[in-house]
Amino acid sequence: MWSHRIHDLILALALALLAPLTLQAQGSTAPAAGTAPAADARAATGGAQTLEDILARQRGERIDDAFRRNAIGSPEAAQPPSAPLGTLGGASDPELWRALRYDEAELTSSVPGDVAKVVIQDGGMRWLEWRRGPLPKYGGYMLLGMIALLVLFYLLRGKIRLDGEKTGRTVLRFRAIERIAHWSMAIPFILLAITGLSLLFGRQYLIPVFGKETYALLAAGGKYVHNYIAWWFMAGLVLSFFLWVWKNFPERADIGWLLRAGGLLSRGVHPPAGKFNAGEKIIFWIVIWFGAGISLTGLSLEFPFEIRIFSSIFWFLNNLGIPQMLGFDELRTALTPQEEMQFAQLTHAAIAFVFMTVIIAHIYLGSVGMEGALDAMTSGKVDVQWAKEHHSLWYEELVAKGGGGDQPASDGARSNSTTRAG
Repeated sequence: MWSHRIHDLILALALALLAPLTLQAQGSTAPAAGTAPAADARAATGGAQTLEDILARQRGERIDDAFRRNAIGSPEAAQPPSAPLGTLGGASDPELWRALRYDEAELTSSVPGDVAKVVIQDGGMRWLEWRRGPLPKYGGYMLLGMIALLVLFYLLRGKIRLDGEKTGRTVLRFRAIERIAHWSMAIPFILLAITGLSLLFGRQYLIPVFGKETYALLAAGGKYVHNYIAWWFMAGLVLSFFLWVWKNFPERADIGWLLRAGGLLSRGVHPPAGKFNAGEKIIFWIVIWFGAGISLTGLSLEFPFEIRIFSSIFWFLNNLGIPQMLGFDELRTALTPQEEMQFAQLTHAAIAFVFMTVIIAHIYLGSVGMEGALDAMTSGKVDVQWAKEHHSLWYEELVAKGGGGDQPASDGARSNSTTRAG
């Protein structure tokens, strides 16, 4: 059973990372061998689509639709009005609609900007299929799979407790500014996750429970919370980066910590670690990179049609040859403003699912999963025994600086004595 869940998680991550490439491939006009009729097969239809074309599209196969894309009319090629087959214009109605569909029509609009000139946006259906299909399905699998793994871990391992007795003395692990940075990410992240999930799954799960009118109010309020609380998250992300980046580069001790799984799977095993162990460093860099990605795509959604990032990303990927290595055609870089937003929304949600999955594990270990861990981010202080067992190298540095407080305290003062250390 667990192997199937792990398979689902891996597949979900792959889908999340390949979603833009897949969407581009679905919209590609390049012919695929065996998936569409050749040009001469359309001779009987006067160059129009055939039944095989229609069936291929229904099967999700790519077709060479140049016969439609290029048939948008040309005033220069049209017969003059005085000719037997002359027309009063250069394009028929079907040709005009094809030009609108492929964004080739020359339009003028009283509303400034390219957005108002897009009348038909064909890629919107592919975006909608992904948004209500693979994205929530495999994203939901990831979240539920992580929760199930943590429940199993708790049942088998239990809460990770200290092996030694508490000393009653504490050392300062995180300063006030560090705790502010952490909670400036943590609190907004939880609110962003709740509101984001409610917007994605609301139509399917919340409307049947609360009704359309109540959900409309919840969705509108959730949207405002999501848009404005995101600035708090981004501020905490930047502050956390500058506070902790210097302590999160790989060290030799990290290899031993990873080889022994940090002692999480075995009682009495405490690999040496500095201020941050290898697991915390991995979490840090996931938070920074995924936080940057979710912030960038979020900003493009916050300011629609103004921040356009995927045209540049696709151009960069094409130059590296990555789509071709993965078996896709070259990615289109001439994206409509609507397509930019659709790619941003899908990528934003895909990153969010992976991000939430990782943070669920982080929340578990930082609260109910490990004794004394939550104290580090509430009071900022941890027991000396906790520091010795989980971050022995860091504690040794404190002792060397004279801040370890490793002298026995009297019984009356044991619970109140606190040694400050940086």
